[in-house]
Amino acid sequence: MADFNIAEYYQSNVRPDSMERITTPELAKEFIDEQVSCIRKQVGDGKVLLALSGGVDSSVVAALLIKAIGKQLTCIHVNHGLMRKGESQQVIDVFQKQLGANLIYIDATDRFLDLLAGVEEPEQKRKIIGGEFIKVFDEEASKLTGIGFLGQGTIYPDILESKDGIKAHHNVGGLPEDVELELVEPVKLLYKDEVRMVGRALGLPESMVDRQPFPGPGLGVRCTGAITRDRLEAVRESDAILREEFAKAGLNKTVWQYFTVVPPFKATGIKDGKRAFEWSCIIRAINTKDAVTATIEHVDWELLDKISYRITHEVPGINRCLYDITAKPTGTIEFE
Repeated sequence: MADFNIAEYYQSNVRPDSMERITTPELAKEFIDEQVSCIRKQVGDGKVLLALSGGVDSSVVAALLIKAIGKQLTCIHVNHGLMRKGESQQVIDVFQKQLGANLIYIDATDRFLDLLAGVEEPEQKRKIIGGEFIKVFDEEASKLTGIGFLGQGTIYPDILESKDGIKAHHNVGGLPEDVELELVEPVKLLYKDEVRMVGRALGLPESMVDRQPFPGPGLGVRCTGAITRDRLEAVRESDAILREEFAKAGLNKTVWQYFTVVPPFKATGIKDGKRAFEWSCIIRAINTKDAVTATIEHVDWELLDKISYRITHEVPGINRCLYDITAKPTGTIEFE
């Protein structure tokens, strides 16, 4: 690994050509040692507030911060109503009960969904969600003493996509000017596969390290267009069915990311012998090493047929399923 000083690493959003790809446990350990030192230099005796979604990126950052500064870290998990089914409870179980982290749980479902009501434009939705996250954290920080830093799970593909204008990421350039917290972003120059390697070297459970990537705006970018509570619930339930069936088939070990999307348009179908004008559910499954490019997963048609049957028969408001066969590029991983 290249030797970075604290100013170069935290002020630059460009990955140096000299930075070796983290492909082995040895390189991951070297990176961890460097970042633990950097974090201690940056934070000193200060306290850090971390947005802990429970995804791979924020989990690895949490583990790094715990290793570097221990109880100086306070983790905040915000349930914005856009989480996957049962996910908030999983975050509490893993981080609070198993890892002993200082964890604050906030249920802000109504707060977020009220702000998002009627908002259709994807980038506006992302800005609202990201901005409200920061406000929630700022409010919590005001209740605590000595908080001077904000930890974030920014990774390099986030920076690249934001820089190129492909999409805005909640943790790239989303801080309001009046927030007086200094950023701590120890994995911001890493690709997703490197983050996973670092997570394993930190001793995180495989179930956490291999967890499905999940965007900061959550299901808000999978309930496309203006979010409604009933359609959001359709996304949540259909996603749970997809994850359950992929796990049964062993695809959770081989497919990098898979999820459902429920767009706002409806199609005519038949349920209980009657006309049913309901939503379509789009299934997406892709493979990638670095999240910069991606290929589609060629899922067995028999499995897709089973998943389609379950979703259309078990999820209220959905009467048909579609399978997305678009690679990246031209498509991004998420729809919004």
